[in-house]
Amino acid sequence: MTNVTPNFGDFQLDVYMRGLSGVRDNLPFTYAELEARAHAALPPDVMSYVAGGAGNEYTQNANVTAFDRWGLIPRMLVGAAQRDLSIDLFGMTLPTPLLLAPVGVIGLCAQDGHGDLATARAAAKSGVPMVASTLTVDPLETVAEELGDTPGFFQLYPPKDRELAGSLVSRAEAAGFKGVVVTLDTWQLGWRPRDLGLGNFPQLQGHCLANYFSDPVFRAKLAKPLEEDVRAAALVWASEFADPTLSWDDLAWLRSLTDLPLLLKGICHPDDALRAIDGGVDGIYCSNHGGRQANGGIPAIELLPAVAEAAGSTPVIFDSGVRSGEHIVKALALGATAVAIGRPYAYGLALGGDDGIVHVLKSLLAEADLLMAIDGYRSLADLGPDALLRRA
Repeated sequence: MTNVTPNFGDFQLDVYMRGLSGVRDNLPFTYAELEARAHAALPPDVMSYVAGGAGNEYTQNANVTAFDRWGLIPRMLVGAAQRDLSIDLFGMTLPTPLLLAPVGVIGLCAQDGHGDLATARAAAKSGVPMVASTLTVDPLETVAEELGDTPGFFQLYPPKDRELAGSLVSRAEAAGFKGVVVTLDTWQLGWRPRDLGLGNFPQLQGHCLANYFSDPVFRAKLAKPLEEDVRAAALVWASEFADPTLSWDDLAWLRSLTDLPLLLKGICHPDDALRAIDGGVDGIYCSNHGGRQANGGIPAIELLPAVAEAAGSTPVIFDSGVRSGEHIVKALALGATAVAIGRPYAYGLALGGDDGIVHVLKSLLAEADLLMAIDGYRSLADLGPDALLRRA
């Protein structure tokens, strides 16, 4: 008998088979319901921070609706009974094109307050790599231990103190992370009316600062022991968090921090992609921070094709507005090597812990896989701009 490799779309059949026995999944299958139920599960200040965007949230919303401007062109009789969604990324073969994007308050989204660990466990269960934020509830070393055989990446907000930056990156290397993602668009906090209305900025309360509070370089900056005055330590963090003077002249310094693959996050212009690659960057991360930092901009998916063309053979990670398997397929067709999700898994975590994240990942992958199957795309190599038609 010939062995048939399971497709991610088989998750749908599993759900229906359980239904025959009267078993219904207690987690939603749509983003809208995930978000609605997370509103009831999360404290208002955490929900506001996760769900909110900059300004009137035009860019945040446009990131999502912009995907509707493209339609996938069906192709028939191509033998798409088996699909291959694997990718090669920095010498690693990954089973899917998905990543778990860095979410700075993901730790607070879990019912037990340790969402970073739950996210890492979900990565271990699913094979979907986690990009761990600098802003975690648990130290990066503890997070890395939960990843198992699934690779993880470490996201860095470049601090003012370069010794501190070097310490964080060195720790990430020692912990076993496989790459460093440098976020460029958060040296200044964006205007977020939802959070302003609540007077809520979690890090100023000392939340999600474990990587700093456990770092010897940071602790040396404190006037008194951390345990005596966490609020004062948080204010020191705020003064050191990001370097507003960082420029292209500093790219050589960033490159010198590590021999691991280095990615720049926030690249949305092809000229910036070219300059980054010329400066020794290994990967481009095309993102507008989900519309959380700057309002009034262009949806990130509209900018992806030009960035991907400029990047050439350099891998391009994409996030911003990804809410479904359909969005994943379209982003891949428009040039992304891999696609990262943020809010969907944050809401899955809020509702079901690490199993909730795995449920979201299985749902997204099943929808993407089934879409490729029905429309006749056997592998990601078959997806390109010619697979899409731009709607008038």
